[in-house]
Parts: sequence; C-alpha cells; structure tokens
Amino acid sequence: MGKATGFMEYDRQDKVAEAPKERLKHFHEFHTPLSKEEQERQGARCMSCGVPFCQAGQMIMGMASGCPLHNLVPEWNDLIYHGNWEEAYYRLKKTNNFPEFTSRVCPALCEAACTCTLNGDAVSTKANEYGIIENAYEKGYAGARPVKVRTGKKVAVIGSGPAGLAAADMLNRRGHSITVFEREDRVGGLLRYGIPNMKLEKQIIDRKVSIMEAEGITFITGCNVGKDKKAAEILKEYDRVLLCCGASNPRDIKVPGREANGIHFAVDFLKSTTKALWANQLKLKEGEYISAKGKNVLVIGGGDTGNDCVGTSMRHGAKSVLQLEMLPKAPDERAFDNPWPEWPKVCKTDYGQQEAIAVFGKDPRVYQTTVKEFQKDKAGNVCKAVLVKLEPKKEEKTGRVVMAEIAGSEYTVDVDLVLIAAGFLGSESYVTKAFGVEVDGRTNVAASQGTYGTNVQNVFAAGDMHRGQSLVVWAIREGREAAQEIDISLMGYTNMNIQ
Repeated sequence: MGKATGFMEYDRQDKVAEAPKERLKHFHEFHTPLSKEEQERQGARCMSCGVPFCQAGQMIMGMASGCPLHNLVPEWNDLIYHGNWEEAYYRLKKTNNFPEFTSRVCPALCEAACTCTLNGDAVSTKANEYGIIENAYEKGYAGARPVKVRTGKKVAVIGSGPAGLAAADMLNRRGHSITVFEREDRVGGLLRYGIPNMKLEKQIIDRKVSIMEAEGITFITGCNVGKDKKAAEILKEYDRVLLCCGASNPRDIKVPGREANGIHFAVDFLKSTTKALWANQLKLKEGEYISAKGKNVLVIGGGDTGNDCVGTSMRHGAKSVLQLEMLPKAPDERAFDNPWPEWPKVCKTDYGQQEAIAVFGKDPRVYQTTVKEFQKDKAGNVCKAVLVKLEPKKEEKTGRVVMAEIAGSEYTVDVDLVLIAAGFLGSESYVTKAFGVEVDGRTNVAASQGTYGTNVQNVFAAGDMHRGQSLVVWAIREGREAAQEIDISLMGYTNMNIQ
C-alpha cells in the first residue's frame, strides 16, 4: 500500500459523462476518461484493506458482493499509483480476459463492496480498469501472443458471447485448437447485439477478436449449430464441445391485443439499431431498423435492457417514452436491512432515464404498474395500452409476496411502439435437443456443479445458458471455470490459473 492516507487526501473522481442532450446526437460512447495523472491519484485512494471485499465475488443474501472474477483490485490500484502501468495490466489480465468489455459495461460490483463506501465514496475502480487496459493497447502490451506448442486436442465452442470468448481464450492459451461457432454475422453474442453502441462501441469487440484470431482461434460466423450444422458432426469432429449460447428466450407479455403490430422484444429492437448503424457508418437509415422516431414508446421492464431501450428510443427521436416497472421504487439510500458489503438495493437513474428527464422534464419510469391490454387500430397497429396499478400482497397458501392488481386502477395511454424488456427464460430448445442435453425447470442446461459437464459425454455448458440471465462478469467467470474443467478432462490435469 503506497499511500496510506490516500483515501482521506483525495476525493473520488470518475470519467465525466457528456451532457444528456449532447450525447443524444450520436451513438458513440460518451464518457471522457481521466488523465493519467488523475488516474494515478485515484489508485492512491485504494486502502489495501485487510479483507478486500472488492475482489471477494461471494454471494451475500442472494446478491453478489465484490467482483466474481476475483480481480486483484488493491494490487493494480497500487501499481498505477506508483506509475507501473505495464505490471498493472499483467495483474489485471491474470483474472480478467476482457477488461476492455467489463470496464465499459460492468455495474462495478467491486465499487459497491469497497470499504471506502462505509464513510465516503468508493475507489473509482472501474475507471482505473479502463485506464489500465486502454493504456496497454496504446503501449502495445495487449497485443497478440500466439502459443508455441499445441496439444493436438480440438474444442468447439458454440456461441461467441463473453462466456464462449473467455473459454476459447483460456483453452487456446493452453495449446488446444479452438473453433468458435456463432450464428450471427459477427462475433460477440450479447456484447455485439444485446448492448447498445453507446455503452460498448463495436470496434472494441473487433479489436480484441482480431487479437484472438492472431493467437490461433478460428471463428465461424453465420453458422447456426443445430440447424445449419448438425450436432452429430460437431461431436464427431471435436474432442470436446462447450455450449455458450446464452439465455436467448425473451419472456413475453400474455395479454389481450399482444398480436398487434408494433410490439417487439427489446433484443430485436436493439439488434436492429446496431445492425443498421454498422451497415451505414454509424448513421441510421429509415426503413432499415425498428424505429421509435416520432412515436409514443412504451418500454415494459425496468432493468438494464429496459434502460437501453429508453436510451436508444431517445436517440431515434421518440415523441414520448414511458417505462413500466412492476415493483415499488427502491430507496434512494441503503435501507437499514441492506448493509455494506451487500449489493446496494437503491434506486439508480441510468443514462437512458437521465436523457428522458433532460428532454421531457420527468423520469420515464412508472412503478408498481403493468399492462392489462393492448388496443389496435383498424390497420392492426398498436395504438393504446391499458395499464393497471399493482400492490404487494401475501398469498394465503404460500405466504409469498406477489404484486397484485388494484381493482379499478386501470387507465389508458397512447402508444405506437411497445418494447418488451421483461428478461429471458433460458436456453433455446433446438440447441439443447440437438445435443441431447438435459435442462432444469428454468430451461437452463443442467450441468454438474463445479465441473460444467452435462449428461452428454464430452459436452459442457457455461454462461447464461447454464446459470440463466446474468452479468458479463459472471459469464466470463463461468467461461474460465468451464475451460479449466475441459482442460482437466482432456489432459488429466490443468495448469490454468483462473483465480
């Protein structure tokens, strides 16, 4: 620990966001990084705690506390404080395959568990991570490092999201020959088409993928395994198979009028915008994407995906945006029964909501509300939605608290575009059936605890396809752990260092 009093001497500084009305003019990332000198001061704020919860990655009261990747946060904070940026990069890469992704899209579980939050502001760890990885690219530390010896073993990774990419990276470093199959036209999975460009610009993915290719990994895009290519062929050609196809089944809203035109799943809406941007040099052309321009937009769902729909709709030029959340509004500060180092269950106003507030003068979110019915015009297009207020009630039989409708609380709003961001249900059946793997009650692949092996010999599963919809950091962790288990199954031992 180089600066014992750093957390008292320096105030927290973070990357500065562009003003909401200005960033609505484009689809680029909109945070200005800190200077190198300021970043080093922020590294000095790290207390090097005796028990660093920032890197614990443990579950407390059902919520993750600290980084699931067990990033060596105090170590690389101290290294950048001393100006040793190259060594900080190597310490960061020991636990995280893709800091270029997590430093942009992770909700910073490390900061929520930072000891400094007990009496002040957390260390700006996410910004420090960003500074380390971008400096590494600038100075050449992050370049390709091809392996010199191959094992002769072949592994197929189905899906190129964060779990599949992490596993491919680890197994390739070990010397196995890796082929990644992706059904979309570009590599990245969730990173590519589930996260908007203003949160993660897609050239950042391409930059890393090109390095992985230079290191020997083969990527095959536009190949939908289970449809375009039979699972039996994959099993015959490769020694091991890892399924990382994500939680791809969007949860639907089953109410009268659902069949109306203009009602879309959030993932289809976001994907159409991303594809249109990259087809036209980051300029949208009408008719090539699901447009919110001039429309009254209703977003159903209050999570990150719902916020992304709000932010994307604002950039399209929506006439109005309304976002529904079934649950009550979270408190603005930690409740007494939600102490540190638990994940803080507090109300977060994210970038999309900030932009809607700046333009329309009010928060787009309406709490304890859901849709009861959609109404359509003579052409079959959605034109109105009947909403109903909800209240928490305890079920007599189970004692479980549910959100129940309040009788007589219905009201109608004008809508032209509905975006369903109600989460995902699990893996897609055509993939699981093609490989013959068992699924659990939530349709996630039932892999054995700790080994990621399925009921089918030589077939493993990891990421959202295994654990259900989750964060990028959890997907990377599962990909790393699955890679280790595959290595053991191939070689009888492993020398992978995943923690």
